Amino acid sequence: MGAVSSPTAQVATAADWPEVARLRTRVFVEEQGVPPEIEQDAADATAVHVLSRDDAGRLVATGRLLVDGPTARIGRMAAAADVRGRGHGAAVLAELHRQAAARGATEVELHAQLPARRFYEREGYTAVGDVYEEAGIAHVTMRRRLGEGRAGAV
Repeated sequence: MGAVSSPTAQVATAADWPEVARLRTRVFVEEQGVPPEIEQDAADATAVHVLSRDDAGRLVATGRLLVDGPTARIGRMAAAADVRGRGHGAAVLAELHRQAAARGATEVELHAQLPARRFYEREGYTAVGDVYEEAGIAHVTMRRRLGEGRAGAV
C-alpha cells in the first residue's frame, strides 16, 4: 500500500462548481438543516472557491473567499463527514489565506459554527463578539490577521 499524501487545496474552476455545490448541499442542507434557498447566494458568482480532493480524486472539502478591501470574508467551509480531522479543511483554509493575501487583504473574518471554534483557534483565529444564530445554528465571528497563526501559514 502506498503512502497517503498530505491534503492540498487549489482554486476551483467553473467545471468544479457542480461538485462544490453537491458537497455544500450534503453538509449544510442535509446534515445541518440549513434551508436550501439560503445555502447558495449571489456571492457564489464572484467568490473565489477553493477545494481539496482525496487521493481518489473525490472533492471532500471546500470554502469560499470574498474580498472587499483589507478584510476578506471566508465562508461556506465544508468537509465531507468521512474526512473531518484529516487536514482537508486546514488545507482549504491555508489556500484561502493565500488567495486573500494575493488580493491585498490584511485580515480575514469568518462566522464559525461553535463546534468548529477550536479548529479556527488552532489556525490563528480569535473570537470577537458574542455568540449569535445564523440559519438556526450558533456561530461566533472570528478574525485573524494574515501573516500570523500557524508556522508556515501565510
